[in-house]
Amino acid sequence: MSMTNQTNPPLTADVVIIGGGPVGLGLAIELGQRGIRCLLTERYPQPQPIPKGQNLTQRTMEHLHFWGAEKELRNARTIPPEYGIGGLTTYGTLLGPYAYDWLQRELVKPYYFTANERIPQYETEKVLRQRLAMLPSVETLYGWDAQTIEQDDTGTTLTIIERQTKQQRTLRAAYAVGCDGSRSKVREQSGITQTLTDHDRLMALLVFKSHELHTLLACYPGKSFYNVLQPELKGYWKFFGRVDLGNTWFFHAPVPPGTTADNFDFKSYLHQAVGAEFEIELQHVGFWDLRFALANSYRAGRIFIAGDAAHSHPPYGGYGVNSGLEDARNLGWKLAAVLQGWGGADLLDSYDAERRPVFASTISDFIAKSIETDRDFLEQFDPVRDKASFEKAWQERSQGAAGEVHAFEPNYEGSPVVWQGHDAHRLCSAKGSHQFEARAGHHLAPMTLASGKNVFEVLGHEFTLLAFDAAPEDRQVFLDAAAKEGVRLTIVNEKSSAESTRYQAKWVLLRPDQFVAWASQDMAIDLEKARHLLRLASGR
Repeated sequence: MSMTNQTNPPLTADVVIIGGGPVGLGLAIELGQRGIRCLLTERYPQPQPIPKGQNLTQRTMEHLHFWGAEKELRNARTIPPEYGIGGLTTYGTLLGPYAYDWLQRELVKPYYFTANERIPQYETEKVLRQRLAMLPSVETLYGWDAQTIEQDDTGTTLTIIERQTKQQRTLRAAYAVGCDGSRSKVREQSGITQTLTDHDRLMALLVFKSHELHTLLACYPGKSFYNVLQPELKGYWKFFGRVDLGNTWFFHAPVPPGTTADNFDFKSYLHQAVGAEFEIELQHVGFWDLRFALANSYRAGRIFIAGDAAHSHPPYGGYGVNSGLEDARNLGWKLAAVLQGWGGADLLDSYDAERRPVFASTISDFIAKSIETDRDFLEQFDPVRDKASFEKAWQERSQGAAGEVHAFEPNYEGSPVVWQGHDAHRLCSAKGSHQFEARAGHHLAPMTLASGKNVFEVLGHEFTLLAFDAAPEDRQVFLDAAAKEGVRLTIVNEKSSAESTRYQAKWVLLRPDQFVAWASQDMAIDLEKARHLLRLASGR
């Protein structure tokens, strides 16, 4: 990366996005819907048919809703809705006597506007590509490889090459965002370092067909992914997932160092994990190293990174694609605000301040912790050695399995653009608790208003102020403050109802990503405080 002051060609876009997986596509939609001129480059002309990134949380489906693609994505699912999308944890083998429900994300549905979903990543990408094609402010360049990226005082310059014809182009934009995966060229060339935690495990990814396995697993109705715990794996999993109903599967598991596609008996390995023999037609054999990676910054000047370019981890718990799409939503509205003139410089810095500690917490408090917890359990309890103790501990695990879902509640309590009141020691974290109370730095729970509409149906495109029982003159104070600060503000005036009291607030100021910037029980608000709140939330 270089920084120069020489005369540069005019900008061809406001933002160039390198990488057209789900994160890059989502970011382009977020920006494109806001009228931001974008260029998106992606090396593959078509989505790659590897079944990863399948578990989409309720929060991710909220993004799809606001991106105008929720209905289309649900229609594209490969497993019928009536079959279910739940998970299961077993001990020893998939058909063994010990099993309990796992990753029951449906338990936190009341706190979100949409239900969760399960669909292969390549189907998600198809839907997002179709939605992106409807936005005139976005140009897509599929089949182009990024080569070099540079930046200067006024913008970024990206060189790309068409993979078939070898044609080269130079793109110029005010900002660039690398969504180009864990081996990100954008991250490397911009000088952003990362912290790696290597677990020294070679993992295999298999994709195979087997209708017989579908028949064997009829004993687990409504389940689509299965986690097998075995003592010899020391907390690492053998993990099965359905790609469709009755035919195609994927499988992740540790394999010995030096394993290749030709020197290992994968079919026997699958039989051993299931606890029965069944017919298998292998379609894909791949390998990856089990490690955690977290960039030491998500920004270098005018260059940002998001998704796997910023953070990567084992595919445990479906945190990867969901975290990446939250990156896109977080960064998208902030870039738009700055480019449109109503967001300040601190707003762009808040992307790193909010998202990076959340993912660090996701690693330490959820993914790595689950490996350690499983390792400790497997070392301590064994049904052969002490069946009674094992079964008691297994029952306790099954009863506590819902805890992870309830505790995973990414929040920005320590954000510099969120009202912290008198507590300057708050932190941004993935660990929290799902509550209906409107709390600064937390995602807003849905609610039916006195008008009969859900609050998510009346939110503005930028900031929204929920005003419950507010006098006209107090609402006008906020409108005057927004006009003076140049901030676009939608005021939703509602009468308090029995349901609305669960917000425990008379005022709730919402960001464009449905996180609460400020909430208060005070009825009267003066102009200076209203202006201060809007300046804070818009990073000025």
